[in-house]
Amino acid sequence: MLDRVNNYLFTRVDNAGLVLFRIAFGFLLAVEAYGAIATGWVKRTLVEPEFTFNFIGFDFLQPLPGNGMYIYFAVMGVFGILVMLGYKYRWSMAGYALMWTCVYLMQKSSYNNHYYLMMLLTWMMVLLPAAGRMSLDAKLNPQRKSISMPRWVSVLVVGQLLIVFTYAAVAKIYPDWLDGTVTRIFMRGKAHYWLIGDFLQLPWVHLGMAYFGILFDLLVIPMYLWRKTRWLAFGLSLFFHLFNSAVFHIGIFPYMSIAFALFFFSSETLVKRFMPKEDVYQGNEVRLPKTAAFTTTALAVYLIIQFALPLRHWFIAEPVLWTEEGHRLSWRMMLRTKSGRVIYYIVDKADPNKKKIAYNYKDLLSKKQYRSFRTKPDFIWQLAQRIHQIEKDKGKDVEVYATVRIKVNAGDYHLLIDEKVDLAAVSWDHIKHNPWILPAPENFTQPRPTPSEQ
Repeated sequence: MLDRVNNYLFTRVDNAGLVLFRIAFGFLLAVEAYGAIATGWVKRTLVEPEFTFNFIGFDFLQPLPGNGMYIYFAVMGVFGILVMLGYKYRWSMAGYALMWTCVYLMQKSSYNNHYYLMMLLTWMMVLLPAAGRMSLDAKLNPQRKSISMPRWVSVLVVGQLLIVFTYAAVAKIYPDWLDGTVTRIFMRGKAHYWLIGDFLQLPWVHLGMAYFGILFDLLVIPMYLWRKTRWLAFGLSLFFHLFNSAVFHIGIFPYMSIAFALFFFSSETLVKRFMPKEDVYQGNEVRLPKTAAFTTTALAVYLIIQFALPLRHWFIAEPVLWTEEGHRLSWRMMLRTKSGRVIYYIVDKADPNKKKIAYNYKDLLSKKQYRSFRTKPDFIWQLAQRIHQIEKDKGKDVEVYATVRIKVNAGDYHLLIDEKVDLAAVSWDHIKHNPWILPAPENFTQPRPTPSEQ
């Protein structure tokens, strides 16, 4: 059995799809880096804030002072261009991967699925032989030229994409998505769009978007894998991702998703259309390296981890829509709308009366941080820790309490945090439910019935 698996994974196949994806991916990485500067993303997310809501445990990752982050992203853009050109490929790809990982972990105010996927793909691409041709590395050193790669490369990429899109579909299967509530709320803010604004307000459009989103995510990878539906999958992918780009303005993700098609079309098709001077590899020989057992094991372990991570919220007591515990790293995006109201109170431990004093925390946050932190318990906990440290630096030992009410989708505001818990004195549990997050009210995504309806 193991021999058959190894023979399958280490059979050489043409690398045209990987090479073309490297070129497209490098270009998009450069666009992401320079676009973040040009659109003000770097300024809003990393320069303006006094501190960032980093992933808990990565407090040592903080933005560079002054204009440091602009230089940082400019260097990332250079690495992206070098990846596209295939020059010092592995070093360039590793440089971008490391720098992007630091950006990803040092802030959560701008969390997107594609940021996480970019982090996974950049490290994945470091390991893949993507500069075998159509690269400066191969041109400068012809001994490095290769038109083939082991089949496990395709298995890894396709396996990752299947996990991403399948979980994205499954996450949408809940009442507020299925009845069009979520898409209706999303489209409210698009009414001013030229030409399509009014169209986006139609009820049947909301339902169509909801169900098309589920079916597309669920079926697009299987359709790509079946030769008879491959071109249909590509056409649907173009429509879906370009529509999302136009309506939601979500950066490079739609174009990166379109580029994934390169891993599914035959090498004959890709070479004919994009690489007419190149040959197509047809050897199908098996080359078992000394590291074959390690590679096979690592591939299996990685895909199992990627499969398991999105399931973790099912083992946490309260629903993820309410607590956000298990939300990240799980391909749960564009699923709900939330708003919140937060009041912090401090109590000086030296005060015999234990008087609660409202704390003006808004001056600590940028506009972007203020909008994003109010519904997320880990953000609220982190700010409580910071308030405690600020007061400690002033010579005061204080307790920090919070009154937090959140609204999910079309529901009413409900209390999220136990107001009697000193948030400065509790820790954050990465794995289990944090008990100071109150249980979800029944039907918390739905508005309370009026007296006449009861």
